[in-house]
Amino acid sequence: MTSDTPHANQSEDQPTANGTPELTDEELEFLNSLFDLARAGDGDRLLPVLDQGVPVDLANHKGDTLLILATYNNHPALVTALIGRGADVHRLNGRGQSALSCAVFVQNEESVRALLAAGADPDEGPVSARAAVDMFGLDSMRALLDDPELRT
Repeated sequence: MTSDTPHANQSEDQPTANGTPELTDEELEFLNSLFDLARAGDGDRLLPVLDQGVPVDLANHKGDTLLILATYNNHPALVTALIGRGADVHRLNGRGQSALSCAVFVQNEESVRALLAAGADPDEGPVSARAAVDMFGLDSMRALLDDPELRT
């Protein structure tokens, strides 16, 4: 089991403090495997699960969504597929980063283009894509963010 979600050792019938059922170890392991698939760029296995009803904006305890993980790990084909399934391009993780700021940081032009075309805002969040450009001197990424033809 990975460390993306807290370990559960209660049965699913036992509610948590907020009244929702606690997930079983097996359920947590399954959810963690989805984050691993996003990190690995394994759309062949991840996308059918999403198509069966798992939320495309599923996030781990750090707030990293499947889209953020796919973006940060340089999987532009999966980024595009997640956007096509309605992934929220505006969602921020617990560190205030968006998928776009991650794409800029790893300098993945294809992901940056896909996220901008889907309406991602380069100025969104405390760790915005523009802030990443300025912080790390990523002038080639600045040119993409400033290109009005890439924005919807």
